[in-house]
Amino acid sequence: MRLHALTIDLEEWYHAELVRDKVPPAERMDQAPAALQPILALLKAHGVQATFFIVGEVAERHPELMREIAAAGHEIACHGYSHRPLWELTPMEFSAELVQFRRLMDDILGDAADVIGFRAPTFSLEARTAWALDVLAEHGYRYDSSIFPMRTPLYGVPAAPLAPYRISASAVDQDDAQGRLVEFPMTVCELGSRRVPVSGGTYLRLFPWPLFTWCWERVSRTRPAVLYVHPWETYAGTPRLPMPPHLALATYGNTAGALGRLRRLLERFRFAPMRVVLAHAGWLEG
Repeated sequence: MRLHALTIDLEEWYHAELVRDKVPPAERMDQAPAALQPILALLKAHGVQATFFIVGEVAERHPELMREIAAAGHEIACHGYSHRPLWELTPMEFSAELVQFRRLMDDILGDAADVIGFRAPTFSLEARTAWALDVLAEHGYRYDSSIFPMRTPLYGVPAAPLAPYRISASAVDQDDAQGRLVEFPMTVCELGSRRVPVSGGTYLRLFPWPLFTWCWERVSRTRPAVLYVHPWETYAGTPRLPMPPHLALATYGNTAGALGRLRRLLERFRFAPMRVVLAHAGWLEG
């Protein structure tokens, strides 16, 4: 059975793209530790380890949670420090965030903080932010998982490859044998001329379950897939902000069913941390 990558984007509820500008600092009550515990328990029960793409601000406030994640054998990876999308950062600001993240993880975890993977907040790696790839390589990163290979209202690179590839620093939708980083794009399923997103998040919560799992079976026949989950979108205690109905549906729809769907996927497919999947497929050494 093919091995797939399970990834947890560890951020706070107020980091979500449609929420982050609506929550004043005084109202940003942390819930990540409580929201994550059911997921950690589920992974332990199924004997599955995952990659945790962690926001530096969360790690800074909850170092004990970082040690718990690492002690369970999960991979530690970077999801930015402030969770600002790349298009809001300059190369210098992005570099500073990577330095800050690595120093923090070294302080918390020591040698266990072997961080080689990155995921851009809001999947914000695209043509106008391709500069980030050279910055990542200069800071020792070996793979990225930020490309969403279809266009959505918020993000996407519609012509990008569907399977892992050596990403070009000048054209993020192009394979480059000399590329310094491996790209593991978000999973979409091709149905005729359409690309259907089945990588996680909103799509995991809202898509009809038979369609979602049928697409996963179809993808699994030809390539490794990647699943991503935000703890806040599986947690009943996540605050709900008023917003237009279609945005509220995208942000909060079926949060009650998300953990159960994750459990069923763990029972049906084989999962491992992203660096393990990439190494197993020959994309990374060691």
